[in-house]
Amino acid sequence: MSACVPTRAADSSRTERTQQAHSPPPAPPRRFRVAGADLSASIAVFLIALPLSLGIALATGAPLQAGLVAAAVGGLVAGRLGGAPLQVSGPAAGLTVVTADLIHHYGWRTTCAITVLAGCAQIGLGCLRVARTALAVSPAIVHGMLAGIGVTIAVAQLHIVLGGTPQSSVLDNLRSLPHQLANLQPAAVSASVLTLTLLLLWPRIPGRAGRLLRRVPAALVAVAGATLAVSLAGLTLPKVDLPSWSSHALAGLPEGPVLGLVAAVLTTTLVCSVQSLLGAVAVDKLVTGRPELPARVGRSDLNRELFGQGAANIVSGTLGGLPVAGVAVRSSANVNAGAVSRNSTMLHGVLVVVAALLMVPILEFIPLASLAALVMAVGIQMVSLHHIRTVTRHREVLVYVVTTLGVVFLGVLEGVALGIAVAVSVALNRLAHTRITHEEKEGVHYVHVRGQLTFLAVPRLTRTLHLVPHETHAVVELDGSFMDHAAYEALHDWQNTHIARSGSVELTGCRAGTRNAEPAVPLPPDLAPAGVIPMAGCRCRPWTPWRNHQCELPQLAPAPGGHLDGAAAKGPDGNGGTDQSGTSGPGASGVVSGTGVASGTGSDGDVKARSHAGSGAGRGSSGHELARGISAFHRNTAPLVRDELARLAREGQRPTQLFLTCADSRLVTSMITSSGPGDLFVVRNVGNLVPLPGQESGDDSVGAAIEYAVDVLKVRSITVCGHSGCGAMQALLSSEPGGAQTPLKRWLRHGLPSLERMADESRPWAGIAGRAPADAVEQLCLTNVVQQLEHLRGHESVDRALREGELELHGMYFHVGEAQAYLLVGAYDGELFDHVRSADLPA
Repeated sequence: MSACVPTRAADSSRTERTQQAHSPPPAPPRRFRVAGADLSASIAVFLIALPLSLGIALATGAPLQAGLVAAAVGGLVAGRLGGAPLQVSGPAAGLTVVTADLIHHYGWRTTCAITVLAGCAQIGLGCLRVARTALAVSPAIVHGMLAGIGVTIAVAQLHIVLGGTPQSSVLDNLRSLPHQLANLQPAAVSASVLTLTLLLLWPRIPGRAGRLLRRVPAALVAVAGATLAVSLAGLTLPKVDLPSWSSHALAGLPEGPVLGLVAAVLTTTLVCSVQSLLGAVAVDKLVTGRPELPARVGRSDLNRELFGQGAANIVSGTLGGLPVAGVAVRSSANVNAGAVSRNSTMLHGVLVVVAALLMVPILEFIPLASLAALVMAVGIQMVSLHHIRTVTRHREVLVYVVTTLGVVFLGVLEGVALGIAVAVSVALNRLAHTRITHEEKEGVHYVHVRGQLTFLAVPRLTRTLHLVPHETHAVVELDGSFMDHAAYEALHDWQNTHIARSGSVELTGCRAGTRNAEPAVPLPPDLAPAGVIPMAGCRCRPWTPWRNHQCELPQLAPAPGGHLDGAAAKGPDGNGGTDQSGTSGPGASGVVSGTGVASGTGSDGDVKARSHAGSGAGRGSSGHELARGISAFHRNTAPLVRDELARLAREGQRPTQLFLTCADSRLVTSMITSSGPGDLFVVRNVGNLVPLPGQESGDDSVGAAIEYAVDVLKVRSITVCGHSGCGAMQALLSSEPGGAQTPLKRWLRHGLPSLERMADESRPWAGIAGRAPADAVEQLCLTNVVQQLEHLRGHESVDRALREGELELHGMYFHVGEAQAYLLVGAYDGELFDHVRSADLPA
């Protein structure tokens, strides 16, 4: 009997279980289990949520128990029903202004009823499956809304920090601030300053002790430290007062004008939904940074998340709690603490319930000034400099500023409405505003089109084009991404007419900020008839997939006379493993050392062909492979790049970047950077090392390349690019002192400073955003990039260009297996390599 077939002895005492045809097998009984990672993560989130929930309740003017109710319901209900398993929900700082305004106008019981109605609206939106629509709101509006809320929170809590009482509006708070400063309470200020100091310094404790201490949340340490100091000093300050749960106010019937109540429900629904959905998307990005989680957790179901948030708001409002939304701080802490399922979110809710019932005497020692300082710090952090830089790069500062000021001075709903109106106006202006100019240089007529070409710009376009005389050479530069049919017809008709009158036309694209031109608008082929010079774009098209590159070559026997049968080595298309453009792919070539450290192996078939070293097959395979690649280049690629290379031959090279990377065959610089001829000045060596100048161990070849690139070519940036699985870094880690000094060992001594840097525990380690380095090799690869950037500063030409502001240095790490590039962005606790996000890049 086959060992693969399970055997079962006949047992007359066992009753055979019958099952209907086509019915699923019975599921085994499930037992509730909590992973240790979820338990520890829930404790970490609970320690953050407890003081923040009380602080947000204080800032809104609601009963302090309302914050605890919202935190518990957010953990239990939204955690169980929501579509983002690792997102933590509860009272959010982004809802503080909305809730405070509702309490001021309608009272607490009606505010709870509004929360219930907003939850019903969220459930309705979730059932209609419109969650993705909320993400269509411009990020500038969302960031502006959060910034406006943050400013409002900070100004209001500043009065409590100084020992006073906040007013109902931002303007009133600003007007009364001088009086408050003249009558500040020293005890309240002392407690607030101590809270802010601990909150600021706790995450920055250096060394190994700091890494251990930072496991305790800074918010808990700040509030606990201030509470302990106030108690020991015997200061008299207003403190947390949690009345008996028996007197806790629940939701009542809504009272007030109908239109006002409808607007309040819509505002609460909008803010809760947008913040929760954006938080779920952010959690997805954090989850992708932990390789073990995506398969287990999966992507967030945004419609289910909206349904879960609605259910939580219904329960929270009914029980007298604050509105509930996904909270970024707690969610990121949950993921970073190692949570693996929604159990951590639910357990944090259970811990909040236990604290609300059993820790009331301890919570009543907390001074209100300490909670106000904590919430004020959260409000200040909501005005993010990173968001401001992002909207500046995308030219949406006006939308951001208008939304922020509208939220601060008018209200959340009014500010968001103003932001949407300004965003639409800016988009229409960009679509309609097109700048068309004409100039003549050395007999060539240049027509520059800046912006989108629509029917509104056709009169100006035709008027400018007719300024070009007959029988001349014209260059039309199109700097835009859209051309409608009317503009296309106008340009096409003028082009045909100009060519018919013995003229010539060159259509190009010119992207602002680049030295060379590149195609900006994909024109149809018929827009380039005979007599038209092709678009003089300097960049190649995006890299295309390889055909047969990864196909395993068969074991080839030498043909008579010691030659291989060339046909047998070719793929179906006969190009022998080149890409669709006729260029070799990663692994096709590389630097091969005697130790194999930096060997450039290609596909499995390539390795097998090389294994015949010394035979006629091995020698013939390499020659035929090179010849086939050159032949494919002449046939497929050369016709596409001949004009561009001819221009470069006439004008000389003018690269904007020096790209220094490893000689590993798997790194194809043009593929990774989407660059073409003339864009990069590339220096490759084993381990992407930059030897220090002026020493016995210096290396003139790399130094000469750096000097030539900076002083002669005038490059604007230098990038040092490391990669995963670097053989040079592996050799450094495994090297032993002594032994014969081979050329490879002598060269690798330039990497010893990187090894020493990694071993130095007093210096922060370089890392990758969202996850820890996979092993010591990856850690050394990242550290090596940072170290070689420091070596670059030791070169005189680089140092001079940096001081004059003419040069930038960049670090880059390429993970070969993931085909993922990371850029060095830096962080407070070390050097951080982060993903390249197209949304953050300038247009």
